[in-house]
Amino acid sequence: PEVSINALLIDRVVSMVEEGIDVAVRIAELPDSNQHAIHVGEVRWVICASPAFLAARGRPRHPNELSGAPVVATSAIGQHRTWSFLDAHELLNVRPEPRLVVTANQGAITAACLGLGFTRVLSYQVASKVAAGELEIVLADFELPPLPIHVIYQGGRKAPARVRSFVDFTVKALREHPALRG
Repeated sequence: PEVSINALLIDRVVSMVEEGIDVAVRIAELPDSNQHAIHVGEVRWVICASPAFLAARGRPRHPNELSGAPVVATSAIGQHRTWSFLDAHELLNVRPEPRLVVTANQGAITAACLGLGFTRVLSYQVASKVAAGELEIVLADFELPPLPIHVIYQGGRKAPARVRSFVDFTVKALREHPALRG
């Protein structure tokens, strides 16, 4: 209750020192650095659509079936126009032509829930919608390996007590979160 948080929610890597950031949560393989990183979970890139959309259109059996399919894409940083998959352990890239491009992942998720097409987001972003039956994940057999999630901070054991306390709380909460188990 005595913690004040100034959250910087961005999809790009920033210099924690230059930005004055004490703690960061990063979803990616990490480069070697002098920062302390604690692994807390993992997420996957998933393709999903609404049950009504899938009932009308059918479920794709292979990523190539996304070519020409209605797709809702996002122009958010970190999103790519090429969607990558693994097919028999070989990298397969598909470049769907979106019918709708939005600037935020939440907009793409909402559009997919409304039946406007397939979208590609991180599994934690749609976990509650999948659990509620509003979205279904397709092509799971072709997904890339999960991406690790880390809590990062500088100083290790020499970090200020307030930072260490926040890191301990955050690590525990994220490790217990069911949507971060890949």
